[in-house]
Parts: sequence; C-alpha cells; structure tokens
Amino acid sequence: MKNVDLIIIGGGPAGYETALIAAKNGLQTVLIESKKLGGTCLNEGCIPTKCLCRSAEIKRLLGSHNTLNTFGVEDISYSFNINNAIQRKNQVVDTLNGGIKAMLKAVGVEVIYGNASFKSGHVIAIDFADNETNDLVETEYTAPYIMIATGAVTKVLPIEGANLPGVLTSREILDIKTTPKDLCIIGGGVIGMELASIFSAFGSNVTVIEYFPEILSNLDRDMSKRLRVGMGKKGVKFHLKSSVTGIVKTGNGQLTVKYVNGDEEKEVNAEVVLMATGRVANIDNLNLACTGISLNKRAIEVDENYETSEKDVYAIGDVNGICQLAHAAKFQGMHALTHILGKSDDVDFNMIPAVVFTSPEFASVGLSEEDCKNRGLSYRAHKSQFGANGKAAALGETEGLVKILATPEGTILGAHILGAHASDLIHEIAMAMRFKGNLSDICSTIHAHPTLSEIVLDAAGK
Repeated sequence: MKNVDLIIIGGGPAGYETALIAAKNGLQTVLIESKKLGGTCLNEGCIPTKCLCRSAEIKRLLGSHNTLNTFGVEDISYSFNINNAIQRKNQVVDTLNGGIKAMLKAVGVEVIYGNASFKSGHVIAIDFADNETNDLVETEYTAPYIMIATGAVTKVLPIEGANLPGVLTSREILDIKTTPKDLCIIGGGVIGMELASIFSAFGSNVTVIEYFPEILSNLDRDMSKRLRVGMGKKGVKFHLKSSVTGIVKTGNGQLTVKYVNGDEEKEVNAEVVLMATGRVANIDNLNLACTGISLNKRAIEVDENYETSEKDVYAIGDVNGICQLAHAAKFQGMHALTHILGKSDDVDFNMIPAVVFTSPEFASVGLSEEDCKNRGLSYRAHKSQFGANGKAAALGETEGLVKILATPEGTILGAHILGAHASDLIHEIAMAMRFKGNLSDICSTIHAHPTLSEIVLDAAGK
C-alpha cells in the first residue's frame, strides 16, 4: 500500500484543477481517472458542445442568404458535412486533453488511469490494466486527505424504449455520423436547449418535450420564455407541461415518442431521440457503504467546506449535487484545498454566473424575478434592448435583452442577459455584485463606444 498526501478521484475540472494547486503547494498528490482527463466537461459536455455551437453559428449565417446580402456578400454556395464538424470538435478536445496531461506532469501529479473504490474511509483500491499484459491489476493507496470528484452521469427516464437504438444521450449525439432529419429532445434544460439550437441550425426538424411549464425552469421565467419564443421562430417546436410515457420503434424504422399533455395522449415521430433529462451523481462504483459518507438525494452530502461526514474526505463538483457547473466545481476544489491547508479564501458561492449557449446566448447571475418574489424582496427590473444598441445594430445581432434586478436603493440582486455575447457581458455585472457595487457604480463607469457593454450601462441607468 502506497501512502501519499492527497488522493483525488476523478480527473474533471474539479479534480485536475485541484491537483495542480495541491502539487504546487507541496502535497504529494495522486489523481485517479477512469476514462479521460478533463471529465465530462472537456470530453462529453462543455467543450464539445461549444465547438458544435461554433459550427452551428457559421452555418446559420451562411444559410441566411438574405442576411448575407445585406452585408454585401453574394453568390455563396456551400455544403455542410457534420463529420467535419465532429472531427474538428475531436481535435480541439484532444489538444486540450494533452495540455492537461502536460500541466499535471510538470508539477509532479501522479496520474493513474483506473477505477477507484473505497476499502475504508481512507484506503482506496484502484483497478487498472497492466501496460504489458493488459491484465486487470489492483493496487491500494492511502492518504490523510481524499477528494471525490467523480462528477455526474446522464439520468435516463425509466420508461419503455429508453434503450432502443436511436435513443441517445448527450454523449452519443456529440459523435453522431449524420444529421437527423427529425430530432426529438426529451428535456428542456441546458443540455436540451443547447443541442436543440445546434441541430436546428444543422438542418434537423427539432421538437422539444418538457415536463415543466417552461424551458430552463430554474432560470428567470421571463427570459426563458423569450428564448423559447425566439427558438420557435427559428423552427424549434415545443411541447410544455408534457410527460413522456414511452418510446416505440415503428415499422419504417422511425421512433415514436409517446407523451401526455393534460388529459391528452400525444406522440411525436423522430429519426433520433435525445434523452436530456438531467444528470445524477456518479457514485455507484465507489463502494461508499464501507465509509462514513452520508448521501443526500443520491448526491454526497457536504458541509460549507465541501467535507463529507467522513472526516478529511471531501466531495467537490457535480458529485455533491450543489451546482452542476464546471467553474463551480473548480472553485469548490480550491475552497476545499484551502481548508486542508489551513488557509482561507473569500470565494462567494452565492454568486455563480451561468450560461446557456443557445442562439442567442442566455446568461445569468444572482436572483431571478421568481426568487425575488418568493423572498418578498422589493425590487425593480431595469431593462435595455439589444436593438437600441449601435454595436448590436452594426453586427446584425439585435435580438436580445439585458435585465438587471435591483433594490429601490440600487443594490444589484441579479442579472439576466439574452443576446449576442451574453456569456461575456454577464461578468461585468457579476464583478459589480462581487465587490458590493450598485447601479450607480455601473452608470459612473465609462464604457467604450460602440460596444455591446453599453447595453448593460443603459439598463443600469433606467
């Protein structure tokens, strides 16, 4: 049995980022990864979808001949090959994966590719394939500190037909060989909306079936509705307040998705069905039963330092079920590490920006209008349209809105942006909130002209 200072199980953003910092602080660190470094985010999530978002953006522009003509571009002829888009995605992923490997090696992190499970609270068994014989080998490591960063896995509805050929998760659809003519997406959350936007641009007839009354149900309702209406104008069909009951294969090889809306039984036919119904903590193979680790709704329960009920064992990232965002996972790992090192930080986990990479982008930070109402807060919504902004007009990106929620005194409670480059614009407001700034601070800050950031300035001044 080998003894080290810190064992991290899982090589996603939480795991590898924490490993880098731990090693730089002098901790002998072992990182165990069962598949590929980078986790779901790099290999099956954030980065691959953003690559395809870019392909969709380019295709959407090229496919709009009327729009191109207004920019002076004429006589465009092209074809779209999804395999080339997939290949580019894979190249980007491979490059970034290699970068992570190099960084970990440079600081002395020991990386073991294998399956980790607990033998006791601080003893980890690792099953891995021998490089020479390819036989399965088991070794054991122990450490005074352990971090679980195994992320989450796709949640599949327990319905008839969920395992039929052509019923895919987000992992499989990111390597699809042909663009489906008809795509039915079960679930109107972040994953569902991003892939609906992508494949609609690629040419698929996209239908979304959502259980809740609105898509992106955990975000600002007004802005979610605006996004849905905008996507509807681009051809995406939505069935809200609908519960999927089963999927069957038809005689012509198509898939029929059966669902209930109110008292009506309905169905949608599709070539491919995407199961985008959320993710659950990846804990099934960890053998947590032999530890003192407590669970909360199938996620690992943690305290404010992300420490589990097993002393000096931490759970960071999606596996604790608190916030399924890669950047949140990274900062959770940093916070847990500062606790191990006996240091402190001032990271504010109540202020985490979130982005949905649709067309247009949707970004938010802080409270939604529903949050404000439910908490009985006095607030005002300050709004500014992209269509009134000179830079947006010059870009031809006039669809969108900035909405800032603030108290009558100007304290910023939250912000929501629907429009071009929302993922970048949201950070001005996040930074203002982080340092207790208010609307007047934004208004008294000179913004360059002409820029999209002036939409934020205009909203703050209204």
